[in-house]
Order: sequence, then structure tokens, then C-alpha cells
Amino acid sequence: MSSDLQPLILALRDFAKERDWEQFHSPKNLAAALSVEAAELLEHFQWLTEEQSRSLTDGKKGEVAQELADVFLYLLQLSDKLGVDLLDAARAKLIANGQKYPADRARGSSKKYTEI
Repeated sequence: MSSDLQPLILALRDFAKERDWEQFHSPKNLAAALSVEAAELLEHFQWLTEEQSRSLTDGKKGEVAQELADVFLYLLQLSDKLGVDLLDAARAKLIANGQKYPADRARGSSKKYTEI
């Protein structure tokens, strides 16, 4: 894993070890927990209009930040368990998306790459 994230990953490992939680942190369980936390993040936006979602109050932003952190931490744990360098994977995916969605063809469109 990238050295940028390594201190946080090590802290997550220590956190789980101190609580004897490694036994529960299978890739399957971490993926499920990630999905649950992503749903909790979505819940904050569920009934908002597009404009409301762009102008959250400070209090709501704080609540959303907590959910974002939960998603991020589970994602880091899952990538750590699977031996995936998340930053390398993200960089590679950005390149792949650039190839699937060339700016000159995708600009201003929400269509899937197979439709542009």
C-alpha cells in the first residue's frame, strides 16, 4: 500500500487487534460493512433536491463527514486485507476511465461510455 496511507492502515490494524476484531474482518464482512456505511451516507441525501444536496448546513456536513470517514476506513481495511494498493488501483482506474470517456466525446454528457 502507498506510504501516504500506510500510517492510517497500521492504525486500523492496531485498532482491530486491540479489540480482537480481526476474526470478523474477512473480505466478505468488510465489503458488507462498506455497503452498509455507503447506504448510511446516502441516507443523508435521500429526500433532498439537487440544490439542497449542494448546500448542506455545517451540522449536516459534519454528519456526512462522519459517514464518509466510515466508508473510507472500511475501504482501506478491505483493500489491506486483499493486498490491493488503493492509490495505485485508483490511478489505474482514472486512466481507464479517461480511455472509456474521452473528453471530446463525453463532455457534458451523462451517457455511459458504450453510448457516446
